[in-house]
Formats: sequence, C-alpha cells, structure tokens
Amino acid sequence: MPGEQQPKSQPQRIDRYVGQYAERAVDMVASEIRALFSVAARPEIVSLAGGSPNVSALPLDVVGAMIGDLIATQGSTALQYCTAQGDAGLRERICDVMALEEIGAHPDEVVVTVGSQQALDLLARIFIDPGDVILVEAPSYVGALGAFAAYQADVVHVAMDDDGLIPEALEEAIQRTAAAGRRAKFLYTVPNFQNPAGVTLAVGRRHRILDICRRAGLLVVEDNPYGLLGFDSEPIRALRADDADGVVYLGTFSKTFAAGVRVGWAVAPPAIRDKLILAAESAVLCHASFSQLTVREYLNTQPWREQIKHFRELYQDRRDATLRALSAMMPAECSWTRPAGGFYVWLRLPDGIHSKAMLPRAISSRVAYVPGTGFYADGSGGKYARLCYSLPDPDRITEGVRRLASVIETEIQLRDDFGPAPGIK
Repeated sequence: MPGEQQPKSQPQRIDRYVGQYAERAVDMVASEIRALFSVAARPEIVSLAGGSPNVSALPLDVVGAMIGDLIATQGSTALQYCTAQGDAGLRERICDVMALEEIGAHPDEVVVTVGSQQALDLLARIFIDPGDVILVEAPSYVGALGAFAAYQADVVHVAMDDDGLIPEALEEAIQRTAAAGRRAKFLYTVPNFQNPAGVTLAVGRRHRILDICRRAGLLVVEDNPYGLLGFDSEPIRALRADDADGVVYLGTFSKTFAAGVRVGWAVAPPAIRDKLILAAESAVLCHASFSQLTVREYLNTQPWREQIKHFRELYQDRRDATLRALSAMMPAECSWTRPAGGFYVWLRLPDGIHSKAMLPRAISSRVAYVPGTGFYADGSGGKYARLCYSLPDPDRITEGVRRLASVIETEIQLRDDFGPAPGIK
C-alpha cells in the first residue's frame, strides 16, 4: 500500500571463509525436503511432502501429565547427564519393542541415539572413508543419502521393484564393485514400507538378501522406522532376527510415539556397538536424559501397543483415501505404488514430465510433494514424486490429489504441444 514501510531484504553476504572449509563441507546443500518446508507449511497449501507423524493422535493431556510427574519425581535424574550408550531402563524397554519383530536382543547391544538419523551419521563416521562404496536402494531415504554424502561416500544404487530390493541386482552391484577393484562397506536398506517408495521387501527375498551379503562379507544396515505401522498383518520378522552378526538394526520412536523427543537407537554386534558409543561421546558427550526418560516412562506407564494400533488405523484411513483419489483422478499415464504400511506413495509421472520442473507450478496450484530427484544420489528420478499421507485428513488428501492431477494434466498438454523438456532423467 502507498506509504507503508516495505521490509528490507537481507544484504547478500560474501563468505569470508571460502577456502578454509573442510573438503566434505564444500558441497553441502539443503535436501529437497528441507527446501520445501517453509512453502509447504503455508495454510493454503495441501502438503503431501514432508513425512511428519500425526502426533495430534496422541493423548496429549495424558502425556503432558506423565511428563509433569516425571520431573516432579525423577527430575534430578531426568535433567542430569547420562552415559553415551543411553539409559539402561530405556534400553530394556527397547528390547521389548523389538521383540514384536522377533529380535532377541540384549540391552547391552543397544545404543540410544538422537533419532535414527544420528545413528546413520555415527555409522557413516566409523565406516566411511572418502570414496568408499555404499550400496543403497534406488530410490533411497534422503537423510541417509545426506549422511553418506557428508562423509564423501560413493553411493551405488541397487534396483527395487514392487517386492523391494532385487536380489539379482544386489549380486550384480557387488560383482561390479569388486571388478572395479573396490569393496562396498555396507548395504543400506529400509525393508518395510520403504521411504520413499512405500514398498516392502518380500518375505521370500529376505533370506536370499542376507545370504548374498553374508557370502560377500557385506554388513547390512537395516533402517526400520515404519516396521510397526503395517496395515494388513502383524509386524514382519526383522532381518536382524536372522543374522545378529551381520546386521545393524536402526529404530526410532519418531513414528510410534513422537518425533519431537528425538529418541532412536541402534542394535549392533559388540565391536560395532563399542565404536558407536565412542563416536557418540565425541559428538554429543551423552544424549538428553530428559528425552530418554520421557520415552521410558511412556513405555512403562502408557498403553503404547494400543496407541500403535490407533496410529495404524489412522494412517490406513489416509492411505486408502490417497489410493482412492489417485485411482479416480490421476491421468491414465500415471502409476503408483500401493503401500501396505508406513507413510508414502511413490508416483510415476507420464513420460516427458519432470517432477522438479513441475513443482513451482504445483505450488502455484496450492499443492506440494517431494520431487523424486532428492532420493537418488545422482539427481535422477525426475519421473517420480513422493506423496506423504500421514498428516492431512482424508478430505484434504483428496483435494490435494485433485490439485496435483490438474497440474499433471496441464503438463501433459504442454508436453504434447511443445515436446518434453530436455535432459529429463
């Protein structure tokens, strides 16, 4: 308006420390998801982007009272330092949680972390030298790709299909790496309701994947944040349950309790566990006692199994709404996965349409998603988009899919009139 004081833009600052950063810091960039946060949070935008759990489904008044009692009765412990391995009582309860996936772990094998993301960083720190090969699924979790890139790994993608990681593709990747005179340090996999593709590693493939890795001397990192959130069956037996010496298992309470407490864990063979504890000590000295005791008290005093069942029903309703809307509204050239749990649908766009190039037009149409390019180390994946259904209610999901379908139809028309944009991968 005339006469109003306009906000001043921040001046462009020159980085005076260029040339002084470590080599691994030079190419650090924001992830595709982080770059979307500020836009997707606008109330007029239907966000099918960030994978936020639906914490409003918790009994927040009960949890608040539990935390008040914790401080009143155990405040001197909850607000004090603890060990880098984590609270012993919490580690016992973590073993109870993992027993649902048939993991027979001892509390001494557990290392508590700041979410499972810190466990990924610690594993990268103790295993990766610059240029080391890490095998990961194609596509793969963007946070894992970021952790591996920070330690300058050479990420090699292994193909998946609707039944998860393809054993023949894994064997080929191992052989190709060996033929180049190199050896992969580990395989990173999200076997259940995978982020971003939503697919699950078929039961018939699991022993074969473990056998391939065992014969190759290849460690498996099993990241399983969604394993208790299946819609159609009881939790699937974990890879770790069949190979305690060859698998590092990562878990988190971000999806089954609350992301804000930032509590996860790793279960590892003793030698790796010891390295993880040392790495954690150098990074943070110890983890937050308050967060750990909050989770411990939640597991000790609240009906957490029933709460997980409630989450499963809530997310299943949203998954169903997503699939119904996609089937009813998406152009015939699109296809998508049909997840049996978790948070995500992986949408394949029509040929010649690039998800990252399309995103600004989607935002203008008030819908957000994550372009598939963020889930590939080489920036490919432009023909895909990740849709997350965990947070919006079913009606809002339906409206978001309607808006997205309209954008895609416009893109198809532009493609047919003018041809696809060059360089689409």
